Amino acid sequence: MDLSIQVLRRCCASLLLYQSVLTNPVGKSFIDLLQALQQIELMQAMRHSDIDEIAGIEAYATWFKAIAKTNQSWQDFLITQILLDDNPFSQQVQHTDLTNLSPALISAARQDLQSLQLLYQCNSDLLCEWVQRATDVALVAWYYDAAETTPIQTKLQNLDNWADGLEDLATYYQQHGTGLFAQYQALRWQSGQLLGINTPDPAQVNQLAGYEYQRDALIKNTEFLLSGYSALHVLLYGSRGSGKSSLVKGLLHQYQNRQLRIIEVAKSDLQALPTILEQLRGAVQKFIIFVDDLSFEEDDDAFKALKVVLEGNLTARPQNVVVYATSNRRHLIREFFDDRPSPSNNEEIHAWDTVQEKLSFSDRFGLTITFESADQKNLLKNCSPLSRPS
Repeated sequence: MDLSIQVLRRCCASLLLYQSVLTNPVGKSFIDLLQALQQIELMQAMRHSDIDEIAGIEAYATWFKAIAKTNQSWQDFLITQILLDDNPFSQQVQHTDLTNLSPALISAARQDLQSLQLLYQCNSDLLCEWVQRATDVALVAWYYDAAETTPIQTKLQNLDNWADGLEDLATYYQQHGTGLFAQYQALRWQSGQLLGINTPDPAQVNQLAGYEYQRDALIKNTEFLLSGYSALHVLLYGSRGSGKSSLVKGLLHQYQNRQLRIIEVAKSDLQALPTILEQLRGAVQKFIIFVDDLSFEEDDDAFKALKVVLEGNLTARPQNVVVYATSNRRHLIREFFDDRPSPSNNEEIHAWDTVQEKLSFSDRFGLTITFESADQKNLLKNCSPLSRPS
């Protein structure tokens, strides 16, 4: 099919599943550019004297700036968005064999891939040529040479018909997932949503000297998680500066090729844990919910939310999620002498049960790893330029 502005506009409008590929700034500015160019062509065909050529130039400039921010070519950008797109097809095919999906869903995915292939063929040189023809203004074409491509990118680039690559695309989704979890290794819960972290802490698990036992215990539990077995929630307890947080963060780099993700959740956001867990349920990745410097005041609602996650409720706990928390306090809930019952305290008959519940909260973590204060030899090792204790 010969490419034309009208054909590409129809391709954009006809997407049934992959609309999100074009709902970002690059995609929106691309659609706006096509619309501006088509409007100029129409006005020229009707021989209008008040043709708004400036609108076409501005639309191209907006698209150029948007695509330049991605450090990708238009073609690579499109494929990246396809691989990350979270839609009914990419979600369901992660857990259901392609042959067992709805025929309508498969047909819609094939149709979208054919439309997206036509958009892929519209390179920056062609866009620049259309703008110059419409406005008689020569502009710079965007070009970016990718250093390397993934196997799935190479597969799509070499296919005459992208619909024939549906099986390979399904395999990719099953292995890598979609959306934020496919794009980022580290995330944080902020302002009621998950946000990706572009530059995770570069800590390494082998940088922590003197705590080999603690490191090996945490790695063993993480290996269980990554292998699909039931892993334990972990409390890392010890003095400040012993490297507890760095050890957890270092797991990202230790297992960067095994689909491990770490989600940082502040203590003040622990009430959102049930919401977070539901977003992680069913994802192909394995998740560590990381809570740093954990402690609670009495009657803290965050305590109750975390307790539900650790102990469970009627909703099954996702097997791909564990909680790793660090604390400087062995007993996570602050206790005062006034809290302890006395013979004159007749407000609660079983007051000692309440105290014991507070003191035993840390025991609800399946594994507690203790970081004792380092001796002089280990302290010097941990303070070397190669280590980064937290």
